Amino acid sequence: MAGENTSGTGTDTRDSTIRVTHSLAQERYEIFVGDDYVGYLDYVSEPEQVLLTHTVVHSQFSGHGYAAHLVKYVLDDIAQSGKQVVPLCSYVGYFIDKNPEYAGMATEVTR
Repeated sequence: MAGENTSGTGTDTRDSTIRVTHSLAQERYEIFVGDDYVGYLDYVSEPEQVLLTHTVVHSQFSGHGYAAHLVKYVLDDIAQSGKQVVPLCSYVGYFIDKNPEYAGMATEVTR
């Protein structure tokens, strides 16, 4: 996974800049649209896998695809590390089901 406080950008349909940041210390990815804090995805990093535990998009931003943008960014970032993901968050599981290119990354918890 990328380093402390990394970020990526994109644009949404309204032409606002979407930015995702990553804090290793907090084990959290956060998504912003312009200066607005839209939501986050929490995780727990294990040696061979990443447990994706909770995704939140604040209600005033729901319905615009920001959760999907965030989850896609997170999965792409984790893919670079070679780790598998455990989709404990129901939305992440739904996203993986709808985007089969990520199915090979999903696994059960191993300890």
